[in-house]
Amino acid sequence: MPYNDLAALTALVSEKTCAVMLEPIQGEGGINTPDAEYLAQVRQLCDKYGALLIFDEIQTGIGRTGKMFAYQHSGIKPDIVTLAKGLGGGVPIGAFIASDKVATAFGAGDHGSTFGGNPLACAAANAVLGVIAEENLLDNVTTVGQYLQAELNKLQLKYPQLITEVRGMGLMLGAKLTKPGRDIVNQCMEQGAIINCTAGDVLRFVPPLNITKAHVDEVITILDKVLALA
Repeated sequence: MPYNDLAALTALVSEKTCAVMLEPIQGEGGINTPDAEYLAQVRQLCDKYGALLIFDEIQTGIGRTGKMFAYQHSGIKPDIVTLAKGLGGGVPIGAFIASDKVATAFGAGDHGSTFGGNPLACAAANAVLGVIAEENLLDNVTTVGQYLQAELNKLQLKYPQLITEVRGMGLMLGAKLTKPGRDIVNQCMEQGAIINCTAGDVLRFVPPLNITKAHVDEVITILDKVLALA
């Protein structure tokens, strides 16, 4: 169903709906950021019908948007949050967080897996959370994210025939193109800048949380040269 479309969601939700699951910011869908009130309205809709609200924060979670979880920007709380990717800092891990009300539905042995609770993966997750706190990475994500977005906005003004919109939050940003982005991504890669393309025509920027403004300048310089020839 369409993202950020409350009417479409309302038409589908009923007393038979057990849960609504969505990303606070769509990643693979093209770095789509919902309207400010949308997530709060989804929360109200779930409460009306007694459905759980589940946020997929596999891409947005663990500091990516400047807060530990992207849903925190909306002022609401989900019933369940799913996590992976950034939680392990490169070590494979998956996890979920649930409210007390939901968690009490699980008894001993109800939910398990052969490799669940792997000590190495859990140690990696603990280390990641420690580094985020010790190095004040949430502040860095906010500061450098705003800088990166400003620099991308400048490129949009310079190349309006190529970039129609810059969107996202923190260090999860996208530049909507007027053409497929694969060639631009490949040319940037050849010059040393690793970005990727999602939804076919959105350049996606999800750099490490400890990236500096100097790193951003390098990427923008390369992207500028590539866009000039696109």
